[in-house]
Amino acid sequence: MLVSAILPFLSIFLLMAASDPVEDAILQCLSLHSDPSYPISSVTYFPNTTSYIPILHSYIRNLRFTSPTTPKPLFIVAPTHISHIQASIICCKSFQLQIRIRSGGHDYDGLSYVSRSPFAITDMFMMRSVEVNLEDETVWVDSGSTIGELYHAIAERSKVYGFPAGVCHSVGVGGHFSGGGYGNMMRKFGLSVDHVLDAMIVDAEGRILDRKQMGEDLFWGIRGGGGASFGVIVSWKIKLVPVPEVVTVFRVQKTLEQGATDVVHRWQYVAGNIHDGLFIRVVLSAVKRKGQKTIRAKFNALFLGNAQDLVRVMSDSFPELGLVGEDCIEMSWIDSVLFWDNFPVGTSVDVLLQRHDTPEKFLKKKSDYVQQPVSKTGLEGVWSKMMELEKPVLTLNPYGGRMGEISEMEVPFPHRAGNLYKIQYSVNWKEEGEDVGNRYLDLIRRLYDYMTPYVSKSPRSSYLNYRDVDIGVNGPGNATYEEARVWGEKYFKRNFDRLVEVKTKVDPSNFFRYEQSIPSLAAALSLGIMSE
Repeated sequence: MLVSAILPFLSIFLLMAASDPVEDAILQCLSLHSDPSYPISSVTYFPNTTSYIPILHSYIRNLRFTSPTTPKPLFIVAPTHISHIQASIICCKSFQLQIRIRSGGHDYDGLSYVSRSPFAITDMFMMRSVEVNLEDETVWVDSGSTIGELYHAIAERSKVYGFPAGVCHSVGVGGHFSGGGYGNMMRKFGLSVDHVLDAMIVDAEGRILDRKQMGEDLFWGIRGGGGASFGVIVSWKIKLVPVPEVVTVFRVQKTLEQGATDVVHRWQYVAGNIHDGLFIRVVLSAVKRKGQKTIRAKFNALFLGNAQDLVRVMSDSFPELGLVGEDCIEMSWIDSVLFWDNFPVGTSVDVLLQRHDTPEKFLKKKSDYVQQPVSKTGLEGVWSKMMELEKPVLTLNPYGGRMGEISEMEVPFPHRAGNLYKIQYSVNWKEEGEDVGNRYLDLIRRLYDYMTPYVSKSPRSSYLNYRDVDIGVNGPGNATYEEARVWGEKYFKRNFDRLVEVKTKVDPSNFFRYEQSIPSLAAALSLGIMSE
């Protein structure tokens, strides 16, 4: 049985390596199933074409997946028309290929563009339309657009509207929304997907469906359940949110010698209960000061109001930080987007249209949720471990406000009331080599393990958009429910079961599958019957 299952994939590889007939057959299939007015041949890239490697690498945001041994797709389609997506699905099914769907390439563990099985990539970067309608306060935005392009389009039309999505402008809309993307206005407005009104998706049969046609179950599933388990999401209709003409930002740093332990400890009690228009992120890193190791805590904030009001709120609720008026900078909401993305004050908003403005790095990310404050003694232990490991960084994102008011079952993203803050673990490096990479991976995993007593339990929850294969993956073929539940309940908690029901209904054959895709009970049952 195993040999017969492998033979179709092996034969494709051998044919591709030896000659062009399979390429010709694939291209013929793609052309047959797409609109001839938009020739798909001009946006299809095979390994022997000069644009193949540049296209492949242009949206790999993690250099861990650019090595010669990283599996490569048999072809890439960069759709410019919806029929190109339909054709990609139909032809991947015909040639027994898996399909990977990439919008911005920020999948931290590369699952949107790497597969251990023969595969093709549908690369959405050319589909980047953003249509703003101020009359009904909505936007239709393509999945291949970046968050920066979305923000830029909104700001071109209005100074009093914004959208509660992420702070990294080059992230693709498709992955960000479908994974439950959040940003620094989430305490006021919730997640990006809490403001999605409609979507267009191409399903496993190549059908184009809007919200009405796909039904409420699938519409629920793609808003935080990971769209790539269900189809290719072409575009999203979102509802804008009001923002004041003047917002205020600040960055304040504290080291251990400046009382960082007391301030971070107090932050745990304050940040989720303070004014819901105030978001205070803490970035913790081990640094050296005068030759001595210490911990630096950077407090980065956005306040939906003026500086005077911010100082008053902070004086009343969080005086331990010692914020003064001189720390505060008033600006427009769109300029605060640049500030949070680490651009100098005064940078043109047009920088949001740049997709490749910083060099990529090798990286690994992980996540956790904290539901009880860590004691000062506990924090001191964390500091010691961070100074021992040196490289990993912790980013703490406060919850509360609107996040605590929305049911954990409203969308697949379940991390709502009861969470004080989310932790992102991060380690980056520039040196090449597998041994070097494994050393950095070990560092972040050791810190993650150390944090076990302080984070959520049963399950130890994780955030889907901080993709982490360490928490579990599906095996080859059609994953069973039990196999996928290992990681699925960490991302989705009780919502995992409903996602499995939706998947089984809309993609029973499990065409859209990858290492952490929602399993189809129908496909798993079929596999079990065949093996018996």
